[in-house]
Amino acid sequence: TADGEVFDETDPAPRSTESLTGSEDFDLPVAPGAVVRGYSPPPQPWLPGHRGVDLAATPSAEVRAAGPGRVAFAGMVAGRPVVSIEHEGGFRTTYEPVRSAVMAGDTVERGRLIGHVFGIHPGCEVAACVHWGARWSNDPDGYLDPLTLLGAKLRPIVLKPVESA
Repeated sequence: TADGEVFDETDPAPRSTESLTGSEDFDLPVAPGAVVRGYSPPPQPWLPGHRGVDLAATPSAEVRAAGPGRVAFAGMVAGRPVVSIEHEGGFRTTYEPVRSAVMAGDTVERGRLIGHVFGIHPGCEVAACVHWGARWSNDPDGYLDPLTLLGAKLRPIVLKPVESA
């Protein structure tokens, strides 16, 4: 990182979601934030699935850090702009497509502006959305439903497509 700190992802991290649920330290990263596509992990890590949630937004909407942490990555992945934040407890949240307003190594508090919605997220069913993911830092296959980070807070409304008759 810019300040010389190194993220060591080989350190063991707690694997209990109990430490993640009930937290008042996390909020939705974007408004209005209605879930347009939910978390749908694959039955095996190598199979396709949806390893996060898609949250409704508007083009160029502000994206804010869902919780406190340190920016682990801000750049392009597979042609899309991504921001990843490392959080206490051994897990990471990711946000895409987000044009970054932060740099790797920056410390962020919940609610700090980290960027703006940029372009279209594949599979998004509305004008614009943010893919919000969460995973254990030391396990590339250890994905979590990021909505569990909201704890006891009111969870967002899930929008479903209208079926035609």
